[in-house]
Amino acid sequence: MSSVIELGDITISMAFKAIKNVHLTVLPPHGKVTLVAPLGTRPEVARAYAITKLQWIRQQQAMLSAQAREAPRQFVERESHHVWGRRYLMTVVDVNVKPHVKLDHKRITLSVRPGHDAAKRLEVMHEWHKSLLHALVPKLIAKWEPKLGVKVSGYFLQRMKTKWGSCNHHAGNIRLNTELVKKPKDLVEYVVVHEMAHLLEPTHNERFVALLDQHWPHWRECRAELNALPLGHEGWRE
Repeated sequence: MSSVIELGDITISMAFKAIKNVHLTVLPPHGKVTLVAPLGTRPEVARAYAITKLQWIRQQQAMLSAQAREAPRQFVERESHHVWGRRYLMTVVDVNVKPHVKLDHKRITLSVRPGHDAAKRLEVMHEWHKSLLHALVPKLIAKWEPKLGVKVSGYFLQRMKTKWGSCNHHAGNIRLNTELVKKPKDLVEYVVVHEMAHLLEPTHNERFVALLDQHWPHWRECRAELNALPLGHEGWRE
């Protein structure tokens, strides 16, 4: 069952699920607001709750509106790109070999065949981004499995529109947004820990918060920093 709450210029998509607490979320990139309430909650009660959160909703929407966003990448000479939180300038080399990417301390060198357009260059860069994450993520999972007392059955990398990661509690696997390759490695580790903690507790309830407080005490600061960093244009389009 779902419905809509209209509060002036703010529209809130409301749904009812088998949960214990109300979850109010303001989603990037455009500040869409969702409210999920426990089954049996009267609509007028959910509306009253939303009214008490109006100031917070406006603050979150304003933050998203002010947040820097990457312009669409064209993958051309001297274009800036981020890897692990650092900014690099791109050098493009036209050469008749298999496309590949090389990173040094100053630049990213993208080697492509003559005539490859921006879409093909994006594909090459995305595969390279995945290779960097594949080199890091298994180490992080291996580090945190004994700490959390869980076993990850597998992980997947993909472009995700509104999340940094997700967890399939029943299958025991996690998914990570390939945009994470642009963020500092400690923030990538936070997302991995966050999703692995969902193997112990699938919801964002008090137990889940307690798990993060125990294993990653500065998680709130990491979440704020992660959400304050530039959003990738291609990764956050709706």
